[in-house]
Amino acid sequence: MSDMITADLVDLDLSADTKEAAARALAERMVAQGRVTDLEGFLADVAAREAQMPTGLDGGIGIPHCRSAHVTEPTLAFGRSAAGIDFGAADGPADLIFLIAAPAGADDAHLTILSSLARQLMNTEFTSALRAVTGAATAAALIRGDETPSTAQAPAAPSEEGARAAAGAAVGAVGAAGAGASEDSAAASVAASAGAAADTTAQAPGAAAPAPETSAGAGSAADSAGRPFRIVAVTSCPTGIAHTYMAAESLENAGREAGVELVVETQGSAGFTRLDPAVIAAADAVIFAHDVAVRDKDRFAGKPTVDVGVKAGINRPAELITEVLAKAARGETSASAPAPGGTPVERAGDSTEGYGTKLRRWLMSGVSYMVPFVAAGGLLIAVGFAIGGWQVNKAPSVMDHFVWTQTDSWGALLFQIGGVAFKFLVPVLAGYIAYGMADRPGLVPGFVGGAIALDINAGFLGGLAAGLIAGGVVMAIQKVRIPAPVRGIMPVVVIPLISSAIVGFLMLVVIGKPIASAQKGLTDWLNSLTGTNAILLGALLGLMMCFDLGGPVNKVAYTFATAGIAVSNPSDSAMKIMAAVMAAGMVPPLAMALATTVRGRLFTQTERENGKAAWVLGASFISEGAIPFAAADPLRVIPSSMVGGALTGALSMVFGATLRAPHGGIFVVPLIGNPFLYLVAIAVGVCATTALVVLLKGMRKQAPETTASDPAANAAAPAKETKQPVAA
Repeated sequence: MSDMITADLVDLDLSADTKEAAARALAERMVAQGRVTDLEGFLADVAAREAQMPTGLDGGIGIPHCRSAHVTEPTLAFGRSAAGIDFGAADGPADLIFLIAAPAGADDAHLTILSSLARQLMNTEFTSALRAVTGAATAAALIRGDETPSTAQAPAAPSEEGARAAAGAAVGAVGAAGAGASEDSAAASVAASAGAAADTTAQAPGAAAPAPETSAGAGSAADSAGRPFRIVAVTSCPTGIAHTYMAAESLENAGREAGVELVVETQGSAGFTRLDPAVIAAADAVIFAHDVAVRDKDRFAGKPTVDVGVKAGINRPAELITEVLAKAARGETSASAPAPGGTPVERAGDSTEGYGTKLRRWLMSGVSYMVPFVAAGGLLIAVGFAIGGWQVNKAPSVMDHFVWTQTDSWGALLFQIGGVAFKFLVPVLAGYIAYGMADRPGLVPGFVGGAIALDINAGFLGGLAAGLIAGGVVMAIQKVRIPAPVRGIMPVVVIPLISSAIVGFLMLVVIGKPIASAQKGLTDWLNSLTGTNAILLGALLGLMMCFDLGGPVNKVAYTFATAGIAVSNPSDSAMKIMAAVMAAGMVPPLAMALATTVRGRLFTQTERENGKAAWVLGASFISEGAIPFAAADPLRVIPSSMVGGALTGALSMVFGATLRAPHGGIFVVPLIGNPFLYLVAIAVGVCATTALVVLLKGMRKQAPETTASDPAANAAAPAKETKQPVAA
């Protein structure tokens, strides 16, 4: 970072009281240095990134950042606030503000700054020195790594060797950042670091006191030849920047304290450099600190292993080293599958998480893999009906009869391809629920159980049960201690064989029939819904679709609807439910787009720009288009959206609108039953949500206007105007 920050880009007396004002003050310094060409355009890009996810870290740190076409070279500006500025961290305002600017397309430069900062912020001496430093030049040198925290706070006793070491560490951190991850990943990861940073600022990893048996253990940490105990570690987080490198730094520091050789492989979001196979082979133990699946995990099989979330790697590295030393002393080794305590796919991040959280993540893992099959198959079937007519489901196989010049044949072709795609829904759901629980060994029994659920007409409920059973069976098998000669065939022969047999037996003989009966009862109940019951169901589904805008609750409603039409001949009630769900999901982004059009002064410039995109996103049934608005002002946007969504869902049921396609928005209106009234239902919900949002935002805005006679208040008005969207 030698040329990314200079003394002119440091403000040790930042007087701003909002994050927008802080970004402006630091950006003005970038403009003065010729590093930003358009102040307002750059600030709009910063605000757009901030609207997606807060950039505050616990411990009093804010890291606003963006890529922008208005930036000429990668730049870092630093400000220190005496009063503190709210950047959305859980523990309160930030007093250390880092504004990061990178040119458009300069992913490597942006990630370099972010990952390097992530490593340095693990050191409480570094943050303490920044809080104590008195000169801008010294602060800039400290951030660049040209000066160590000790020399920055005690200039009378400089250490050139220490400064060189710090500079080398900074260069190493820059090199470790690697290439390939996107700026979006960097943004989400830095913001997500808020949950872990509080503990890390309270206890620097380098200063963490190792457990007695580790620190004392020249004997326990070295073999009979005097060689240090060797550990290889893998760190990864969902987005691959802040947590990944913080955990790596923490483990490396603790390894030095414990007297062990510890090498870390940081698996970023879009690529990583594998450890040398010889290093892995020579290692005595393995530590996995990860929140996503460890890539190529089989490389580490057969060694003592500790498998935890990435936060544990950040907060308690000495304990992990102690634990893996103890496992090695007892001779415990892992199979190629995940260790019993681990969660390989989309894990919650900590071994102390509740079972309910784990269960939700396992289910969402299956749903996320199933949805593309739903979308592809459903749209193909819907287009097949549009081309071939409503009798296309009775057409003969195109293998036996296909005429190139007849539209009916093309309609039948698309319909039959979509039907094949639909046959994968339940097996994929079950397979990837099991995968979320037990990694690759769970795939075979999961798919087998899902296919059986399909055969016995257990449907969606059967798929859920099969996936959970398959994952549980594999996890149980993995707990059995296996002799070394057999370990190699466990993941490819033994586990798939035994787990598939157990899951098949349970599904066919024990629980399959009751689940099939329950599925039939649910289908019959849906088919019987009329009048008030159907209206209430539509309102409930509308509320769920608008509650978290693409989150778990939204996905539950969407999956419920798509499961009903995931057959060649869905019932009329199932198609009504699908119509209500899609209509309600279109309401929030369309309403935000309309609100920014009719009352633009209630929104920031960035939100008005987001509103333009929300027109297209809403029309395409992408509820996530309203997320920037909901994140900035959740207590007004989310309830308003839920009111409009419930109204639309209920009206769709009242009007008897039907939908065979699981996605598409207005682009599948020709495939909707009662399309005019369907659009009316959407319009009513959009207008209701828009009216509520405008009313609530207008009421809030009146407070500062009542003090307009106060000159000081008038002077502060611009700052308050920009702060308005983030108020709760």
